[in-house]
Amino acid sequence: MDSEVLLTQLKGNGKVVEQGSGSDKANIVIVNTCGFIDAAKQESINTILSLASEKEKGSLDKLYVTGCLSERYRDELKKEIPQVNAFFGTRELPDLLKALKADYKHELLGDRITSTSHYAYLKISEGCDRPCSFCAIPIMRGKHVSRPMEQLVQEARSLVTNGVKELLLIAQDSTYYGLDIYGKRLLAELLNRLSDVEGLEWIRLHYSYPSGFPYDVLEVIREKPNICNYLDLPLQHGSTRMLQLMRRGMTRESTEQLLNDIRERVPDIALRTTLIVGHPGESSDDFEEMMDFVEKSRFDRLGVFTYSHEENTHSYKMNDDVADQVKQERADHVMELQEGISLQINKTRINSEMRVLIDRVEGEFFVGRTEYDSPEVDNEVLIDSKQHYLRVGDFANIKMVDATAFDLYGVPIS
Repeated sequence: MDSEVLLTQLKGNGKVVEQGSGSDKANIVIVNTCGFIDAAKQESINTILSLASEKEKGSLDKLYVTGCLSERYRDELKKEIPQVNAFFGTRELPDLLKALKADYKHELLGDRITSTSHYAYLKISEGCDRPCSFCAIPIMRGKHVSRPMEQLVQEARSLVTNGVKELLLIAQDSTYYGLDIYGKRLLAELLNRLSDVEGLEWIRLHYSYPSGFPYDVLEVIREKPNICNYLDLPLQHGSTRMLQLMRRGMTRESTEQLLNDIRERVPDIALRTTLIVGHPGESSDDFEEMMDFVEKSRFDRLGVFTYSHEENTHSYKMNDDVADQVKQERADHVMELQEGISLQINKTRINSEMRVLIDRVEGEFFVGRTEYDSPEVDNEVLIDSKQHYLRVGDFANIKMVDATAFDLYGVPIS
């Protein structure tokens, strides 16, 4: 989303811009980086080094770097990669534009050129106030700052006018929304206001912190037909001891109570979570408790990260005592368990009829999603493109005829 805002500002200044991995014709390249986990940091660094080499050869005139990695490691990067003309942090968009001889245009607030035509991410806040032991987001993104509700509704209307049918609400902590600028949590009201935007067919909520979860959100999800029965709750672990070490403000018991409450109030909801394996101090008993938690909780969607030892976080003071190989083995075990759960859930969908948003054509299939699936991270629906014609960006009624662990196969209902 940050790249899309930058793209919109540059085009608003009359700049010719291409988004993606670069172009042979580009004379200035801007790299938007991630600095959250080791793999993402390394990918960003490799990209910068490759472009720095191109600049040395004379293929590029200027190279700029922005985003989380630049915010966090600016001084080190300046020394190690002097070919970069300038580094900019996560809150320095006006400065980056100035370096590109462009002005920050306030009249473009709410306008955005999206990288996808029919769905878009809507960032409702920036930064985070939570004390999680492993997380460097407050270092890179600062304290929690909610965006004004009127601004978000205006942006939603603009996106829908430009063809967007699905909004994915994101934040470092979406359930904290409104507390800083309105004095109380107003995520439910925001969802209500967004659901009234004419032409907006799906709204999907991500990154809902479990501690202090605002239950009024569930009432809105249940009552509003264009809010997906989908909730992303990053729980991080299933062991009370590890949750305490992670400073999550939850126990296994309170987590299980929350899951039960959510399912009781919205029976058809799909729950997605993410977990971390290999945090300092995680014993084999803690891991087995996590496995038991996953088996009993039966999440519809689940992802796993191996712990990354991040400087200046609370966990960095601890001994990174779980070997990398063990971390990966534990992650593989969790995903193997989840694969079986996902297959069982998917098989119950066979012969059901579901509304599917078609995202793309890939190989011999149209690839789409149900309301229970977010793009790129969740399950997909595959429809044979040789036998059926669908349009990317359209909704279609699909009958499910087969299932694998992470995919459903379907045929259009005429």
